[in-house]
Amino acid sequence: MAALLGALLSIPVFAEPLVSPTWGFRLDLPEEYQYLSGDGKDKFSFRSTEGANFEMVVYPPGSQQAQSLEALAQDTQKRLNNKGEISFFTYQDKKAALIELDFSIPAAQTGGRNTGKNTPLKGWGLCVEMDARANGVPILLALAYGDAGNAALEILHLSALDSIAPTNADRRVPGPVTDFSYPRGNLVQVSLAGLGVKAQVGEFDEEGAQYLVDREFEVLQLSASTPRWKQAWTRFYRAIYRDSFSRLGEAAFALERYWDVPAGTGPSEAEALVTAGKALAWVQSFNYERNLLGSDFINLISAAVQGRGDCDSRAMLWAIIMEQANIPAAIMVSADYGHAMGLIDLAGPGARFDWEGKRWLVAETTAKVSLGLIGQNVSDPAHWLGVVF
Repeated sequence: MAALLGALLSIPVFAEPLVSPTWGFRLDLPEEYQYLSGDGKDKFSFRSTEGANFEMVVYPPGSQQAQSLEALAQDTQKRLNNKGEISFFTYQDKKAALIELDFSIPAAQTGGRNTGKNTPLKGWGLCVEMDARANGVPILLALAYGDAGNAALEILHLSALDSIAPTNADRRVPGPVTDFSYPRGNLVQVSLAGLGVKAQVGEFDEEGAQYLVDREFEVLQLSASTPRWKQAWTRFYRAIYRDSFSRLGEAAFALERYWDVPAGTGPSEAEALVTAGKALAWVQSFNYERNLLGSDFINLISAAVQGRGDCDSRAMLWAIIMEQANIPAAIMVSADYGHAMGLIDLAGPGARFDWEGKRWLVAETTAKVSLGLIGQNVSDPAHWLGVVF
């Protein structure tokens, strides 16, 4: 790869996901990463403040490297003299490979002479096919690696690779690392909490979703006391939204039938308000539960099936159900209030929150109140952060 192990430049971090207009991929790196170099199209190089490196390149159709994903993975293995194993798998009907990285590079030279020592590096690599073009299939290759002696970097490597959405269709499905580590398995029937509504989820959806939550919470803690804590917090919820959206697809559809949501492009405004109110009453009925020793976030599949969770779990579950019904929704969170609420882009009476050019209607998910009502003690907009997916 062009930038691999090359000189490091100091360029400001990316605050938003990187989306390629050329290839259609989306990359949502942890906030610790700084952009180093690249051509802005096919090649990108980043490094975190902790010393985690991330290199990514897209090989276009017709190039020698894009002839075969298997050959590209093996060639990468050979060029790095890598001792780790390659695991081939299928990601969203596309060929993919996860590469365990364990290689060394010459140490920095001193006084014009090589010290004779090597620097051991470890991490992970990902090869994955992208959307086919008329002349073939482009392949994305990403390497996430760092000092082999710094085990704390592992969480950043995995989070970085998992944030890759190779195609537009992959932006609302579990990332490639989570999908490889926790395949959804067969669909199993569950009962949604308190309603008796039957729906299907993947047999390993709860485990996979909780793995994602716990891992990303660890990543979030790296920025919790930095000036970029708001961006890191927003990314945490973006990662959960992406991972959970498709897992909850069947459940959301079952709820739409239960609540008589009109099929098609979406309900009318009046119908949407009724649906939003029914969904809100459902999550308000959950048992309030926190885990202050862990991520303090119940994965959304467990929340829906077991009827439990804190304010942000409920708000996100409600927002995804709304989005699945083609009703624009988001959430807002507050560090000052220690609270989270849902947001919906509909007309109607009630408290509003201005964010990204919209006046969102507020949804309180822990108190049994109607849509648009909010407690006076948590009503100052200056203390809230909007999270739009």
